[in-house]
Amino acid sequence: MGRPRQFEERGAVAAASAVFCQRGYASTSVDHLVDATGVHRGSLYGVFGSKHGLFLRVLDAVDAHDSSSAERLDVILVGLLELAPTDPRVRERITGLLEAHDITAEHLGSRLLARAGLSDERLPDEKEST
Repeated sequence: MGRPRQFEERGAVAAASAVFCQRGYASTSVDHLVDATGVHRGSLYGVFGSKHGLFLRVLDAVDAHDSSSAERLDVILVGLLELAPTDPRVRERITGLLEAHDITAEHLGSRLLARAGLSDERLPDEKEST
């Protein structure tokens, strides 16, 4: 029997999501993830296998209904820009997220511009409701 987990996985995934969204995938080091999650390096590898494995868990987490639209779009943008062109697993999960949440190219483009400070922060659906 293994040792009981010393951290709350959901919180660690949420903290990792914030780091990936802020820094991007390539610029996020395992040290950044250790600092943000407060989880020891060995435990991160033990549970998620790798930085890539943790990113896949982040993609699964943003599929949950309690994720905000902006958070979901930010994670998808990181995956699309940095991993999906060469990583079929990431591309497949993002395809599922796009279909499940009716995310369009307009949503992604609007969020990308908003992140760059080049447009209104609101998503297209939010603009239509006002």
